Amino acid sequence: MKSMYPKKGRVILHIDANAFFASVEIANNPSLRDKPVAVAGTKRRGIILTCNYEARKYGIYTTMPLWEARKKCPELAVCTPNFSLYREASLNLFTYLSTISCLLEPASIDEGYLDITNCHELGTPVEIAERIRRDILKKYNLPVSIGIAPNKFLAKTASDFKKPLGITILRKRDVQKELWPKTVHEMHGIGKKTAEKLHSMGIQTIGDLAREEERKLSALLGVLGPQLKKRANGIDERPVDPDAAATVKSIGNSTTLAFNSDDDELLLNTLNSLSQTVSKRMQLRNTVTDDIQITIRYANFQTVTRSQQLMNPIEEKEDIFQVASSLFDKHWSGSPVRLLGVTALRVEEKEQSLKQLSLFTYENEIQDEEILDVVEDINKEFDKPLLHRGVRHIQKSSSFEENFNKKYGAWKKR
Repeated sequence: MKSMYPKKGRVILHIDANAFFASVEIANNPSLRDKPVAVAGTKRRGIILTCNYEARKYGIYTTMPLWEARKKCPELAVCTPNFSLYREASLNLFTYLSTISCLLEPASIDEGYLDITNCHELGTPVEIAERIRRDILKKYNLPVSIGIAPNKFLAKTASDFKKPLGITILRKRDVQKELWPKTVHEMHGIGKKTAEKLHSMGIQTIGDLAREEERKLSALLGVLGPQLKKRANGIDERPVDPDAAATVKSIGNSTTLAFNSDDDELLLNTLNSLSQTVSKRMQLRNTVTDDIQITIRYANFQTVTRSQQLMNPIEEKEDIFQVASSLFDKHWSGSPVRLLGVTALRVEEKEQSLKQLSLFTYENEIQDEEILDVVEDINKEFDKPLLHRGVRHIQKSSSFEENFNKKYGAWKKR
């Protein structure tokens, strides 16, 4: 079996549970099998959180309004989200994967990377992938797709090729044939804004990106440019890190002023500079955030921290500064300031953030629906938008990460 593994390099699997929330509901209620199923809020403002492949045949997709989905498919079975059930299923999934290799990195609640480079005693890479797919389906009734590749980027890309229940091998020598003809928008790690910037340079396909001069990409995208060029050429040196999900990530910068100041123009300029530094560091790591925190330390050393959780992830300096300056306007006492700081909390890889809303966001979206209904009714009553939806104000990171990390730590220690 060892002959089926590279003498140099790695063998990485990316395991992706297909239509996870819907699949968990079907596993929990077999009568839903072979029916179009969606998980969504049941109120009139409900959105589709996820749906199975039977539902997708009708053109239903994640974030579609529930009323529209019912119009497309009147027989659609709609399940109210059961978050404790999804967390339990996720824990089962990663607990099982940890028995294959200790080099396991959860990427989100329903997907993860597994380094099987030294697992040749368990069989060939394909045999191990087939075993994983078979066991998870048998034990938990959950379909998974698996990508096999020499690095995380290619493994992630490969797992998307065949869904559901697919197994795909993507070697570096296959990149030119399999990836280069695809549009840059289809490449993991490239969002709408980045794709638009690349289009402005005439870069339409992944192949165009792979062949572009590094200096031009750096001028356009900063440190992200060369990184994307490497990925487009099938190069990704990131290790599978078992500790990655065990830490709530943040990226922040602070500065002590040359002198205590209550000059609001100076203070806002400082926040703007800090926002730019945080943005650059995030782009270097190809990450986004949905939670911005500021720190204000006064001349008497009293320190205040305040944060806002956002409905959509951000990375650009302008967006970070907008939130930071708004927080500052609300919470600065007017007293002289000694230190200012800006921190992006709940940082995650861009490709994971773009894939789907997090479970935490879903849960709050459901809780918000009653409030949004009241807001809508008031606005209709007065025939004008008296009330608007805003951002959530919190002063610490979400309990979802803390709870999931506790559970993750529990199985990792086994």
